[in-house]
Amino acid sequence: MSIYKMTLPVAPQRQAYGQALAEYGETHPSVVVLDADVSSSTLTSYFAKRHPARFFNMGVTESSMVDVSVGLALGGKIPFVNTFAALLTLRACEQIRTCVAYANANVKLVGGFAGISDYKDGPTHFAVNDMAVMRSLPNMVVVSPADNSEAAGMVAALAEYPGPVYMRVSRASVPDVFPAGYVPQIGKGVVLLPGSDVSLVGTGAMLGRCQLAAELLSKENISVRLIAMSTIKPIDSELLCQAALETGAIVTAEDHSIIGGLAGAVAECLAFNMPVPVEPIGLRDSFARTGPDTESLMDACGLSVEDIMAAVKRVLLRKK
Repeated sequence: MSIYKMTLPVAPQRQAYGQALAEYGETHPSVVVLDADVSSSTLTSYFAKRHPARFFNMGVTESSMVDVSVGLALGGKIPFVNTFAALLTLRACEQIRTCVAYANANVKLVGGFAGISDYKDGPTHFAVNDMAVMRSLPNMVVVSPADNSEAAGMVAALAEYPGPVYMRVSRASVPDVFPAGYVPQIGKGVVLLPGSDVSLVGTGAMLGRCQLAAELLSKENISVRLIAMSTIKPIDSELLCQAALETGAIVTAEDHSIIGGLAGAVAECLAFNMPVPVEPIGLRDSFARTGPDTESLMDACGLSVEDIMAAVKRVLLRKK
């Protein structure tokens, strides 16, 4: 169990997303929302109450829901498709591949309860390979917002992007990491803290933990450059290569398997362009068990602040 605790907002990330989606719908009548009978969980219920004529409860039929969304997109609508991330990216994977990605349809896929944030429902409901699956599809953009403000801001970014996007949203509350007025941009990472010894690249629910780890490491005279990488595909290769050149070592941190997600994207980018030592923090080719809450489960799965700090020290030894 980690000894380091973060200050968490009262509202979970899914609430910020749900409220922002409903608000965006006020001034954008082309936006429609589909849900697989879990709107009380994904919190698209906010949209349903304010815009009932543009909300479609498709029942527990994830594959059909995706197909219907493509028809709506071809008709000029901007559909936001919602259900649990694990169910959306696995049960409806063929339809997403063929009807959304291959057709380059203007569909926005939103996977709720991402990572291991659905701590009590076990491996069948954990989404620890969703980014890997979606990242492998041509034409598909993959984003993983880090805090509530970014999850809310991504609604407009997704709606205004001309093509398919997959966004994962946490069930849990996540720490605030971005300054007031921050507007997310698809494909762009952000340097949150300057540093010269090592670059710590975090995404999604892990970024708050990365921020705390960087602050603690500074007390040990380790200068950490903290990078928020909320777009996994297309990865911000320019920012990554600059960080690799200037710090010479990279640590990645994600609430996902280290295979195929942020770690994979970063390693692929640097292997081709700027090879440096990389240490990944994430699930290591394993299923996660259930836990009493998200924070405790993340600690138990090797995603603690202490784990991040240890990875930074390992990569610095490799760098030397």
